[in-house]
Amino acid sequence: ILALRGRRAEAETEFRRALAARAPDTLAALAGLAALLRDRGARDSAAAAFDRVLAAYERASERGHTLAPAELLAVGDAARALGAREPALVRLALRLFDEAAARDPADPEPRIRAGELFLEKYNGTDARESFEAALRLAPRHPRALLGLARVADFEGSADALDQVRAALEVNPNLVPARVFAARLLVALGRLEDAAREAERALAVNPSSSEAHAVLAAARLLAGDRAGAEAAERAALALNPRDADLYATLAELAAQARRYPDAVALARRAVALDSGSARAHGVLGLNLLRLGRIEEGRASLERAFRADPYHVWIKNTLDLLDTFSRYREVATPRFRFFLAQNEADVLLPYLAPLAEEAYDRLAARYGDRPAGPVRVELYPSHADFSVRTVGLVGLGALGASFGEVLVMDSPSARERGTFHWGTTLWHELAHAFHLGRTGHRVPRWFTEGLAVLEERRARPGWGADVTPAFLAAFRDGRLLPITELDRGFVRPRDPDEVARSYFHASLACELLERLAGPDAARRMLDAFARGADTRAALREVVGLEPEAFDRRLADYIAERFAGPLAALPAAAEDPAKVREGDVAAPAARAALERRARTRPDDFAAQLAYGRLLYREGDLDGAAPYLERALALFPEYAGPDGPHRPLAEIYRRQGDARRAADVLARLVAVDEAAYDAYLELAELEAGLGNDVAAADALERAAYA
Repeated sequence: ILALRGRRAEAETEFRRALAARAPDTLAALAGLAALLRDRGARDSAAAAFDRVLAAYERASERGHTLAPAELLAVGDAARALGAREPALVRLALRLFDEAAARDPADPEPRIRAGELFLEKYNGTDARESFEAALRLAPRHPRALLGLARVADFEGSADALDQVRAALEVNPNLVPARVFAARLLVALGRLEDAAREAERALAVNPSSSEAHAVLAAARLLAGDRAGAEAAERAALALNPRDADLYATLAELAAQARRYPDAVALARRAVALDSGSARAHGVLGLNLLRLGRIEEGRASLERAFRADPYHVWIKNTLDLLDTFSRYREVATPRFRFFLAQNEADVLLPYLAPLAEEAYDRLAARYGDRPAGPVRVELYPSHADFSVRTVGLVGLGALGASFGEVLVMDSPSARERGTFHWGTTLWHELAHAFHLGRTGHRVPRWFTEGLAVLEERRARPGWGADVTPAFLAAFRDGRLLPITELDRGFVRPRDPDEVARSYFHASLACELLERLAGPDAARRMLDAFARGADTRAALREVVGLEPEAFDRRLADYIAERFAGPLAALPAAAEDPAKVREGDVAAPAARAALERRARTRPDDFAAQLAYGRLLYREGDLDGAAPYLERALALFPEYAGPDGPHRPLAEIYRRQGDARRAADVLARLVAVDEAAYDAYLELAELEAGLGNDVAAADALERAAYA
C-alpha cells in the first residue's frame, strides 16, 4: 500500500522488515523490494533480488515443495520482470499465473496479471479472455475493468475512455487508470484534460514515473516547454535512468505525428538504457517513418533480440526483408519505392502526377518540403498496413509521415474500390501541411484540407456526400469541430471515419468562404505557433468553435437542401428501404405504393426503380431511377441509380443518354473504373474520340 501511494522509502523499510523476520510472505516482499529498486534505477540490485525470487522457486521445485498461490504470483512477477533480459522467462511467468489461478479458482488476481502480460506482448484476444474471466469472479474489480479498457484501446475501439471511467468509478485513486485515461486524452488532442488526469494520478502517487511522463507529453505537445521540462526533472529525480520516461514521450509524440520529435526522444531513452527493447523499438519505428531505413532496421533488430514477442517489430522486420523485391527511382523531388514487377507500369503515371501535385501545392502554400519526398507503394494491403502501424488490418489507403508517404498500389485493392491518384494527391498535401506547421496541425484540419485539395486536383476527385452523412447531420450525430479529431482516431461506428473526412472538408470550404482564399495558410501558421483549434478559429475567422459549428450546420443545410429534403424520416432508414425484403407480395406492394405516392422520397424511388430493373421491366424502372438521380445527383454508391439507368438507355439504343449518365457517375465517383471503360466505349462509338481518350486517361488513376 505504501508503494502504491508513492511512499517508497517507507515501503522499502516494510519489505526489508518482512524479509528480516522471515515472514510468511517473504517472496512477495522480495518481489516488491525488487520492483522498488528497479523503479528508482538500481537495475543490478533489482535484477539480483528478482533472481533470488526465481532461485527460491527453483529450490522449492527441486524439493517437491508446492508454493502457495500468492507465492506463485510473486515468482511470476519476477519472471515477468526478468523477461526483458531472458525472453523465455515470459512463458514461465504466464505458466505461474495459470498455476496460481488453478490453485485458487476464486481469486481474480492471477487472471488479471496474465491479462496484463498478454497486453504487454500485444495479444489482445487472450488478454480480453483473462480480464473477462477475472470479472466473472469480481464484476467490479477496477484493475480488470482497466484491463478491458486497455484491450479496447489496443483494438482501436471508441469505448476505451468510457471503460476506463468505469474503473475509476469503482476506485478513483487507481493510478494506472488515471495515467491510461491521460494517455487516451493525449491521443485525442485534449491536452489540458490529459494533464489534469496525470496530476490527479500524481496526487495519489507522486512517485508514478508514467504519470510524470504523460504529464510531460501533454505539456510538450501543448507547446509548454517549461512545463514539460519540469515533469521530466521530477521523473528523473525519482529514477535518473528512467528510459521509459522518454520512450513514453516518444510514443505519444508519434501518436501526434511529431515523428522527428519522437526520434529525438527515443534517442534519449536509448542513451539512458542501451538495453531497452522498448526504447530501441520506438526509435526504429520512427526512423523508418522518416525514411531512414537501414538505421531504423538496426534499431528494430536490437529491439527484437531483446523482446522477440513484440508483434509490431517482428512484422516490420519481416516486411523489411521483402525490400529486395522493390526498386527505388530517384528524381530531384521524389524517391519512388515500387515493387520490381510494377515499377515500369506505374512510373509513367505516378511521376508526372506527383510532380504536378507538388507544383500546385507549393504554389498554394508558398513553401515546400525540405528534402525529396519518399513515396512507397505496396502491392499488398497487409504490407502497407504493417509499414504504417506494425499490424495488418488498417482500413486506410495511404499515410503520410511528413516527407515519407506510404500507400496501397493499384493492385492492392479490388478494381473499382480505390483511386490511387487521389490518394497520392491527398498524402502529398499532408507533407506540405506537416512541414509548414512543424507537425503541429490537428488531424481534422489536415485531413479536411487534403480532401479539399483532392477536389481541386481534378473534376470528380475527392469525397462526396452520402445518404449516411446527411442522415448523421440531420440526426445531430456529427461531432463538434473541437472534437472532430475523435472521429478519425476513435470512431464510434464504422462509418464515422468517412463522415469525419467529409465533414472536415466542408469545414475547410467554409473557412475559405468566411476568411478568404488564404484562410488555410493562416490556420496552418496559427497551429505552427502552438494554437489549438479554438485559438486558431478565433484568430482566422473571429469565431468561437460553437459559433463556427452553427455556421457550418447552416452551410451544410443550404448546400445539400435538395438531398436532405429527399431523405426519409429518421425512423425510415434508407438502407433498410433499399435492402429490405421485397420478395414477399405485401412488402413489394408497400414499396410500390410508397414510390408512387411519394415522388420526393429518394430511397423509395431508388429501391422501386432498381427492383423493376432487376425484374427486367426497363421501361417501368427508368422513370423511378431518373427521379432518384434528380433528387440526389451526388449519390454514387454501388446501389445508386447511375449504372442501371445507363444500362437501360444502352439497351434502348440511346448511347448518348447512357454516356451522359456514366459521365455524371464518374464526376462523383472517381474510382468507378468499369464506368470509365464503358464511357470510353460509348464515346468512341459516337465518334467522340477526345472524350473517349479522356475517360481512359482518367481510368488509369482508378
